[in-house]
Amino acid sequence: MSTSVDEAIRTLLLLMPRLIGRAKRTPPPPELESFNLAPRHLSLLAYLLFEGALGVNELAARLEVAPATVSLMVGDLSRKGILARREDDADRRRTIVSIAPGHHAAIDGWLGRGASAWRTALEPLTPDQRRMFVDTLLTFERAVGGGEA
Repeated sequence: MSTSVDEAIRTLLLLMPRLIGRAKRTPPPPELESFNLAPRHLSLLAYLLFEGALGVNELAARLEVAPATVSLMVGDLSRKGILARREDDADRRRTIVSIAPGHHAAIDGWLGRGASAWRTALEPLTPDQRRMFVDTLLTFERAVGGGEA
């Protein structure tokens, strides 16, 4: 069954607010509620959850922000005890960031639900279809943002 561009747009314009609404209604676990985590923190936490400990510059590159911005976020979350920082043994100038062990399970349970839902949606697709889906979302993000990204 073929879907016209206009039909697909109509479906997505109705779907996107529901998806965003669900994401916003997904509260952080009780042990993280008092930390006032913002969406920018979630991206940082997701990278650390799924990729493990990373350097500040690596996080900045992945988040597409300046290292100083990541340093500020890491400092804030470290003071709250959510993140752990340590010097890289091989290069003392490099800071390695990870999720603090005491919060790892809560963050995994919280962000892991979204990862599980994406896995359900993406696993049936071929690698090329997954790439096209991701590329489409990235193109949409750039178009909505006026070319920013």
